[in-house]
Amino acid sequence: MGEEQKKRLEQQLWNIANELRGKMDADEFRDYILGFIFYKYLSEKIEDFANDLLAEDGIKFTELDCSTNEEHKEMCDAIKEDSIEQLGYFLKPNELFSAMAEKGNGDTNNFILEDLTEVLRHIEQSTMGHESEDDFEHLFEDLDLTSTKLGRTEEAKNTLISKVLAHLNKIDFELKNHDRDVLGDAYEYLIAQFASGAGKKAGEFYTPQEVSKILAKIVTTKKSKLKSVYDPTCGSGSLLLRVAKEVEDVSSFYGQELNRTTYNLARMNMIMHDVHYRKFDIKQEDTLEQPQHIDERFEAIVANPPFSAQWSANPLHMSDDRFSQYGKLAPKSKADFAFVQHMIHHLDDNGTMAIVLPHGVLFRGAAEGHIRKYLIEDRNYLDAVIGLPSNIFYGTSIPTCILVFKKCREDSENVLFIDASNHFEKAKNQNYLRSEDIEKIVSTYRNRTTEDKYSHIASIEEIKENDYNLNIPRYVDTFEEEEVVDLDEVSKKLKALDIDMKTTDDTIANFCRELNISTPF
Repeated sequence: MGEEQKKRLEQQLWNIANELRGKMDADEFRDYILGFIFYKYLSEKIEDFANDLLAEDGIKFTELDCSTNEEHKEMCDAIKEDSIEQLGYFLKPNELFSAMAEKGNGDTNNFILEDLTEVLRHIEQSTMGHESEDDFEHLFEDLDLTSTKLGRTEEAKNTLISKVLAHLNKIDFELKNHDRDVLGDAYEYLIAQFASGAGKKAGEFYTPQEVSKILAKIVTTKKSKLKSVYDPTCGSGSLLLRVAKEVEDVSSFYGQELNRTTYNLARMNMIMHDVHYRKFDIKQEDTLEQPQHIDERFEAIVANPPFSAQWSANPLHMSDDRFSQYGKLAPKSKADFAFVQHMIHHLDDNGTMAIVLPHGVLFRGAAEGHIRKYLIEDRNYLDAVIGLPSNIFYGTSIPTCILVFKKCREDSENVLFIDASNHFEKAKNQNYLRSEDIEKIVSTYRNRTTEDKYSHIASIEEIKENDYNLNIPRYVDTFEEEEVVDLDEVSKKLKALDIDMKTTDDTIANFCRELNISTPF
């Protein structure tokens, strides 16, 4: 599928979402439209899978009657066994998306809400007792088909849901005919569109693609394969998937997300990108208080945690391996360095981590200053500091930075500083990084090049002289010298201006005399 077809698919999906959501908020309707696209994907995936198995028998999956025909029932049981092993779930022919869409939009306009709820429950139940159970458990719980947001009456709800299914049913996802990422990318496009409409709430589940790209390219520098990638605040999983695009293969994806709805979205997003259920392990819990992968170490770690979030800063954490060696905890009102400490704990010796944080982490004192000094002076883990433009994130206009850490640094004598804060394109409501801006940041990082007013390599000694304050203007001088003012030239211009004004005054005075009125001066 070409770029043009991909864009058409994205537009079709967004048009359906926009046309049908009515007065519902974008972020409320998001869960329905993305949930149904996911259901359609699972249906088409299993239909293709079953048709391949049935090819020798000369029968299509949709022609099977798994309820009353004994021979067909046996076939269904065999398909179910293979499907759960290979795909992780099972759907009967009469539970496929196309069957439900046709039922809801037939001549009799059948009532399908109860059947649909049952089908979605069956998908989850089909995984019980199998390896894929954790990845499908409660996956559709945000698709509340009884919600009054869908309509005041049962008929109104039924009509809306039937319309959504009918519109989606007209689109063929062509799963067999294109690169596995096309549909996944269209899904991500929708997530991004909903994010821009959701304003402040969007930061909870989505990192702008331009920033994701920078983080992904940094942690995959000089690598073609990754053993593992981890995001401790994974949102919809887009950052994890972005990393996978930068290498030939990622063996395992790990993530943790606090918000239940977003956690479900992340699991769906993984499956939509054809990541096998055995290859991802995404958990739902508070990362700082209840870490779910505590004994794991990862080759690549990326994160865009909530900026300056509150956390417990419980003194008991001082006996936690993630924090104990630092001697100080991040302040209760600003968890930024707690996320850094958590990620460093999980970073493998041959790994790289990149985290987006507010600028305050570069210079704030007290406990944060202590942690910063320990990371640079005692551990020497800080590899680069990259300043980003302001107003590039949904819901916040504050300037941000990327901190890059490595446990085994090739350039252990220095730290690279990049000031990319003035390299962006202005849009209506937001600034965004162009591809040349992204390329400049990445190539400067990879080659560790210095450029006047853009990048600087600071020795550890220089950072020490600055009392471990990492504020970028201390290292990258962006001061623009003012042009020398030629006072003689200014004087000549003022004299010429005086003559022009006198001429204008004379003209006005002449007009006033002709009109027999007094002059205004």
